[in-house]
Amino acid sequence: MGTNGSTMLKPLRQGLPPLDPAAVSDAASCALPTRYEAVREARRFTRCTLDKWDAGDRFDDICLVVSELVTNALRHGLPLPHHHPCNEALRAAPSDAADVGCAEDQPVRLHLMRWTERLVCAVRDPSHETPAPRDSDDFSAESGRGLFLVDSFADSWGWHPLAGTLNGKVVWALFRLRPTD
Repeated sequence: MGTNGSTMLKPLRQGLPPLDPAAVSDAASCALPTRYEAVREARRFTRCTLDKWDAGDRFDDICLVVSELVTNALRHGLPLPHHHPCNEALRAAPSDAADVGCAEDQPVRLHLMRWTERLVCAVRDPSHETPAPRDSDDFSAESGRGLFLVDSFADSWGWHPLAGTLNGKVVWALFRLRPTD
């Protein structure tokens, strides 16, 4: 499901905060199915990756932000279900299926990149819509606080439209890490 190495960095260079992509020390990527169960898969992938990378006291913050970014990509970054080319496969797929065989090569993708003292999580989706926090005074609402949480737990976040062969956008969150002794 995931890949290691720097092969996935080239298409994301446009959407990263100002860091040298060539100086990345670790990277991992994971294609996600277009089902809400993908949020659980993204958390599992992130936990396994961060266990190897020793993210220290930022571990829980990073996992929470990944959950929010993936949820937003699935909720707001995909075409309406009746327009989605994998609609029949999504309805027929069992919830534990790893891949429904979509011809669009899993339109949502999670990337984790670690530099010595920084980590970036980036989620790619096919939408061109600008991610914007909702203005709401209803603190009891069950949705609408995802980007507020991202802003609260990440050191910075942003987004960038993709160009070239990739369509859509990448939304990223940056975390400063304590240097390892």
